[in-house]
Amino acid sequence: MGMLIDGTWTGDSLAADLEKGGGKGAFERKASVFRNWVTVDGSPGPTGTGGFKAEAGRYHLYVSHACPWANRAMIFRALKGLNDMIDVSVVHPDMLNDGWTFATDFDGATGDRQFGLPFLRDIYVKSDPNVTTRATVPILWDRETGTIVSNESSEIIRMFNSAFNGLTGNSDDYYPDALRPEIDAINDRVYDTLNNGVYKSGFARTQEAYDAAVGPLFDTLDWLEGILAGNRYLTGPRVTEADWRLFPTLARFDLVYHLHFKCNRKRIIDYPNLWAYTRELYQWPGVADTIHFDHIVRHYHYSHDSINPYRIIPTNPVIDWLEPHGRQALRAA
Repeated sequence: MGMLIDGTWTGDSLAADLEKGGGKGAFERKASVFRNWVTVDGSPGPTGTGGFKAEAGRYHLYVSHACPWANRAMIFRALKGLNDMIDVSVVHPDMLNDGWTFATDFDGATGDRQFGLPFLRDIYVKSDPNVTTRATVPILWDRETGTIVSNESSEIIRMFNSAFNGLTGNSDDYYPDALRPEIDAINDRVYDTLNNGVYKSGFARTQEAYDAAVGPLFDTLDWLEGILAGNRYLTGPRVTEADWRLFPTLARFDLVYHLHFKCNRKRIIDYPNLWAYTRELYQWPGVADTIHFDHIVRHYHYSHDSINPYRIIPTNPVIDWLEPHGRQALRAA
């Protein structure tokens, strides 16, 4: 799992992340490098510079079907009617010494549909020949300026939420003004202890680091189960960004994180409210098409040789994702 340093592919970025954790074997995720915004008129966004105007066909999205952060972007692309405006390249699920590649010998891996390049890292170097970064997904690419707009999923989904409304006619708002403080508070806890908490548990290299991560992770799952006992969604009767940021982690939990990352106190299926909620979000129009369980299972078990050195792909339970979720009563309430 290497990284780019001054435009050259080298090293072990996981080791660098662990070193950043104070030498205690704790995983810490590096911040995204590209933080610009697409806005309605190209004016500056909350971070970065302006000049990126919402236009049909201008932007290209690079994703992995395995990656939960990229899955967020694909979900918002579907929810906001952007499938025909923003096209996509999908990397191969295996992420080995060369990082994400554009190999096409796995169903659903498309290759690089823009430039025909072999590696995802080449997209970063094409944007900045001297870049120092991990070569992560998602990437939002601007064809007009020939550069990366953003590789920060939490900001890409907010661009998709509102910047293109005038072009699509889709005004659904998953980050409404009145709920933003509550959404932000939920996002903060869920990101730290659950979205990223599964990685902190799975990549821990000491018992101390693992214990420090896995306890808060299940405390948060218990907390979410309690919220969903009375609420249809995390902030009440309306689905919001907070729900869609949580969902990709829940969708991967029982097949990957429970076993592979040792998050095995409980499965999501053992939480009645969370499991019904997860199935409901999966069944939301357009969302199931963004979930590719074959990529998910293959990527985690084959790519992480420090955890699974023989790259054995496990037999997983058959899950009925289309089972009725029974949450209509809460919606009516």
